Amino acid sequence: MNKALKLIINADVYAPERLGIRHILVAGERIVAILEQAPNIDDRLDVDLVDLQGLRLMPGLIDGHAHITGGGGESGPESRVPPVPISNFTSAGVTTVVGLLGTDDLTRNTKTLLTQARGLQAEGMTAYCYAGGYHLPPQTVTGSVRGDIVFIDQIIGVGELAISDHRSSQPTLNELLRVASEAHVAGVMTGKAGIVHLHLGDGERGLQLVREAMEHSEIPARVFNPTHVNRKKQLFDEACELTKLGCCIDVTAFPADDNSWSAADSIRLYLERDLPPANLTVSSDGGGCLPDFDADGECISMSIGSASTLPATLAELLSESYSLDALAPFFTANAAMLLRLRNKGRVDVDKDADLLVLDDKHQVHSVMARGHWHVLDGQQQVLGMFEERH
Repeated sequence: MNKALKLIINADVYAPERLGIRHILVAGERIVAILEQAPNIDDRLDVDLVDLQGLRLMPGLIDGHAHITGGGGESGPESRVPPVPISNFTSAGVTTVVGLLGTDDLTRNTKTLLTQARGLQAEGMTAYCYAGGYHLPPQTVTGSVRGDIVFIDQIIGVGELAISDHRSSQPTLNELLRVASEAHVAGVMTGKAGIVHLHLGDGERGLQLVREAMEHSEIPARVFNPTHVNRKKQLFDEACELTKLGCCIDVTAFPADDNSWSAADSIRLYLERDLPPANLTVSSDGGGCLPDFDADGECISMSIGSASTLPATLAELLSESYSLDALAPFFTANAAMLLRLRNKGRVDVDKDADLLVLDDKHQVHSVMARGHWHVLDGQQQVLGMFEERH
């Protein structure tokens, strides 16, 4: 369905606040009207009509942390994960993704990451990326973090810089402040996010370095964006305290154990504690390796992150007493605000037509990215160039 005009009728719209039954007109890649009464469309106009019959419609999910070039390499070159195809994201309701590098920021680099993001963009979703990776000095295209953010449209910050992890480059306070200042100033110059997306490991120091950075500099708290903060229960408690100071924290939708919180658990706790509602996001770590290390730092097992954990987390909470308007911002509007993606994260006139429709069992029913249906009534409509068609 590639017609320029699309009319979606009888949608129960969560913008993310609930609007009730509405009718949405899409032209090109944008929403041009949200109506209480279904419009009469001239028969001479070539319009795609989809009747959702009261199904819930919300903004497309924003996955702010994915290894789009593939992660891994922590147990040898054979453990490198291949690049993630577009349907892995869109089938999970993700319409915007931010790619990054992790442990392997040597054999993979910012140039290949940027190229992969451009490929996903060309295939129909929205893709951004970060300069850098786990280590310092950061991987860049132009020679500096500030240069990458200022001169390359799709690079919006730096990350995932690792702290409190045996795989990190053990950055000092001054080194972290230098990177954060580069990102922040570039953000000021461009209107981009200009954040430092920080990988948190299992180390006992936790968020100590972030607290010191905020205490000993004038850099705004929003610049420091720690992720994986639910990997340890104590770490999550630390992170929640930072939200009161203006930090936005990110929880990862990966399997939990007795020492960690799942993404769903994290959201439950966050809501119970009545913390700043805009300062929590959820990401998938899609395409990334999820290794388990022993006390000597040896990898003893490994799984791979998937964007599908995002709608699964949402469905788990919706099956309880939580309402969609309370949950949707953690997956949409909050990330759009943090990342300064002004046309994302909301169902509104003049915003990008990135839409997710849920069925009555809270599963992905349909997905529109930039005005085109990628999933319709549970059927994948768009595949990447090298994906197999069944």
